[in-house]
Amino acid sequence: MTDTPKSRPFSAGSITAPLRNLTFRRIWLASLLSNLGIMIQGVGAAWAMTQMTSSADKIALVQTALTLPQMLISVPAGAIADMHDRRIVALVSLGIALAGATGLTALAWVGLVTPHLLLVLCFVVGSGTALMWPAWQSAVNEQVPSEALPAAIALQGISNNVARSVGPAIGGIVVATAGAVAAFALNAMLYLPLMLALFLWKRIPQPSSLPPEKVGGAIVSGVRYICHSPSIKIVLARAVINGVIGGGIVALMPLVARDLLHGGAQTYGIMLSAFGVGAVIGALNIAEVCKQMSGEAAIRACGLSMGGAIVAVSLSRGPVLTAVALVVVGAAWMIAWTILNLSVQLSAPRWVAGRALAAYQAASSGGIAFGSWGWGYVTEAAGVEMALLISAALMLASPLTGLWLRMPRVGARSEETEVSSDPEVRLPLTARSGPLVVEVEYRVAPENARAFHNAMQDVQLFRKRNGAYGWSIARDIADPELWTERFHCPTWLDYLRQRNRPTRTERAMEEQARAFHVGPNPVRIHRMLERPFGSVRSSDDTPDPPAAEALPAMRNAARGAGVCQQVDLNTGGKRP
Repeated sequence: MTDTPKSRPFSAGSITAPLRNLTFRRIWLASLLSNLGIMIQGVGAAWAMTQMTSSADKIALVQTALTLPQMLISVPAGAIADMHDRRIVALVSLGIALAGATGLTALAWVGLVTPHLLLVLCFVVGSGTALMWPAWQSAVNEQVPSEALPAAIALQGISNNVARSVGPAIGGIVVATAGAVAAFALNAMLYLPLMLALFLWKRIPQPSSLPPEKVGGAIVSGVRYICHSPSIKIVLARAVINGVIGGGIVALMPLVARDLLHGGAQTYGIMLSAFGVGAVIGALNIAEVCKQMSGEAAIRACGLSMGGAIVAVSLSRGPVLTAVALVVVGAAWMIAWTILNLSVQLSAPRWVAGRALAAYQAASSGGIAFGSWGWGYVTEAAGVEMALLISAALMLASPLTGLWLRMPRVGARSEETEVSSDPEVRLPLTARSGPLVVEVEYRVAPENARAFHNAMQDVQLFRKRNGAYGWSIARDIADPELWTERFHCPTWLDYLRQRNRPTRTERAMEEQARAFHVGPNPVRIHRMLERPFGSVRSSDDTPDPPAAEALPAMRNAARGAGVCQQVDLNTGGKRP
């Protein structure tokens, strides 16, 4: 039996449901080992930096070096994940991370690692991870059905945090007994099972009738989608805030172990293990949290819990109390990030899922990276205890951001796109023909004018995020029932993409607006080519000889009249 996402029944409420899928189970177990290696390397790198320098800002920069690539390259990484085979993208990404880990191992073996070189190689490893993350995250919905997606996302968090709970303790033992070189080498070896699992994944491609976008265009499409998606913008803003404020406890953990608890590498590993145990507890309870609380209430509760626990960490001088507080911090940290991740992943349609997740990754990792850097400087100036107290105060105040950036509701995934049939065309067109001008004429009863205008504001948002620009809605002053919606697309190919991107929810918004249309005739649509004898993107499109002779005069006349020459695609007739 082919192992496809719908081969077996799944229970949406069970956290173990996605593990019934062979592909997901194999990759998840391998990713658990890979995450274990990353945690072990993180312990080795942080402790190696602690041994090489006493500068708090350089120690905190280890966390920045590992997470900053996720902010810098995640957007192009998301575009690449949406454009190409996500399995191949993940394999190449792992190859980059493996090269960085191998280089770090070799240089550490011969004693050539310096603080700056350590940061550079951590940056390389982080770059491979950053390139892989959008491809791996957006590929999950190709392995499990939509109803099991929340459980699959939570399992990804569990994989990371099981490794976080066990890995640091193992890393502390490895570093204490065999040195940082052994930690680096172990991380390099633990990439191999995940590469094998991805190699064995028989991914079923989902061919598109349209050619893929180029990287630059795909990035622009992703940015445009996010800019016109209010719910995703709110989630990204909350992710930045959470990362900047909460990143201090993660970045300063080595100093908590060394300066507050006066311990060594094993103490540091135990503290990270406590944090990881809390994260696993949070991940196991995420379904119940989502059932009992809204996304906003859960994020507020996590902020208050983290703030109180960070106060305890800053004031404690006993390992037991600090470990208990870090369990609370880890649980709240995991629940908050899982809810933010779910909010993005369950709302973005598949065509832009990689780019939406990449934007989330950039926001969260960028917040943590810059937060880690900033908390390092605060610690340098005021000490570990004061830095943690400031972080706790800000975390306790963070729920106030919900007053103007309220989290969207976390629900089931229903954002699948529906393919539209191609419109009737009587003009010869190429993919680069354009710009396209689209006019949609509605007849609306005057008493429904305000309600129709409000409905069209929702239509405006999804038209823009799917590729349209220059959108407007106008009412005829001589015929008050007549309304004209107008928007542009750069080329014919862009227009075809824009037609096929709306989700079921967006098409329902369009139908709601069209329901206001009255009269015996249906809604009328005009699709017009603004440059009927050339391409907007190519100078080598040769027009017919008569058109070439007339083109300068047409342009001058149009410029003098203040209008653009347009040709209706359905009739071939010119319209001013």
